[in-house]
Amino acid sequence: MSVLALDGGTPVRTRPFPPRRPFGEREVELAAQAIRSQNLFGPGGTMVPELEGRFAQLYGVEHAVASTSGTASIHVALGALNPEPGDEIITAPITDAGTIAPILFQNCIPVFADIDDSYNIAPRDVEAKITARTRAILAVHLFGNPCDLDALSDVARRHGIALIEDCCQAHLTDYKGRPCGSIGDIGCFSLQQSKHMTCGDGGLTITRDAAFAERMALFRDKGWVRKPGARGYVLLGLNYRMTELQAAVALAQLERVADVVRRRNELGDRLSERIRSAPGILPTPVTPGGRHTYWSYGLRCVGHDPARFAAALRAEGIPCGEGYTGKPIYLSMEALASRRTFGSSSHPLDGCHGGRRLDYVEGLCPRAEAILRQMLTLSIHEHLADDDVADMAAGICKVASGLSPGTGGR
Repeated sequence: MSVLALDGGTPVRTRPFPPRRPFGEREVELAAQAIRSQNLFGPGGTMVPELEGRFAQLYGVEHAVASTSGTASIHVALGALNPEPGDEIITAPITDAGTIAPILFQNCIPVFADIDDSYNIAPRDVEAKITARTRAILAVHLFGNPCDLDALSDVARRHGIALIEDCCQAHLTDYKGRPCGSIGDIGCFSLQQSKHMTCGDGGLTITRDAAFAERMALFRDKGWVRKPGARGYVLLGLNYRMTELQAAVALAQLERVADVVRRRNELGDRLSERIRSAPGILPTPVTPGGRHTYWSYGLRCVGHDPARFAAALRAEGIPCGEGYTGKPIYLSMEALASRRTFGSSSHPLDGCHGGRRLDYVEGLCPRAEAILRQMLTLSIHEHLADDDVADMAAGICKVASGLSPGTGGR
């Protein structure tokens, strides 16, 4: 058995992994074109509407609305629903604050459903959390692995509530032959630097519903109906307008996002196959009927101490993160955990709109909490070579075989 590098042995990998290089000459060309137009203002330009049209076409829907970030794309979706203050939005415990902040800013109550083996919200627990105040399910396709959308769609339909898909980590992720984001009522996407397609920051929200689309477009532009004559602001919205410069870069990215996703899927699936027999390690799950697009690769360390495993893997030259977010969002986001939102208040969590007063405490989603304690993450991206993934797998297998069994984070 090879001696672990942590114990003085030779590391599996001694050279750095290649960095991701998302931008090329096409981005430079279109960005220069936008600048030479002497207009970077989205509502007066051509590139933002072109991006919206082409993105909608890519996903087979009728409408797309561009905005400034993935967070904004989710806020735009909730603005389209126009929930009542105190209404509840059921969502995932393993996510970014960008999923939760729009709920709070719409004066709604985040309700957390626990996860299943896919690391995504479990439809059975979602249904158990539905009340008369539930307005929507906000399903997060974590790491690029689709939720069980058949089951979630059925729950939403039977209870007469909306299904919003948070696809910020899941560009062109397939579920039973259909792209995630096009299956629920509304789909939300991020164009932040780390995403499958990026313009540094940006967002897109898609729907088939014309009424939703109209409200989405108004909401991201302060409710402004742009027509000749006196100004009219017909609803309360925000300035989430995308610029022509962002759209120029995003248009270039749109031309190759399918190739990016194909390569990530290929590399991620290959890594899973190579580590499937590693003792004490569970490869990242793939939802039945889904295609994982590996925004990140999350594996579970169930037969070893996760912190020691991560340290040993890094010593082998394999970059590795431990715990992903560390704790579920309801414990790591102070606005929830400490109930401090606006000023010194806990609004809207204080029940002032007739909504429930929920406690965001440890034990709320026990399975999510346990899995995060076991989780390790690796970076999978389209500029890795097959040999890079082979080294990742070799490092994982070496450490899994060489470490003494531990607690697995239980």
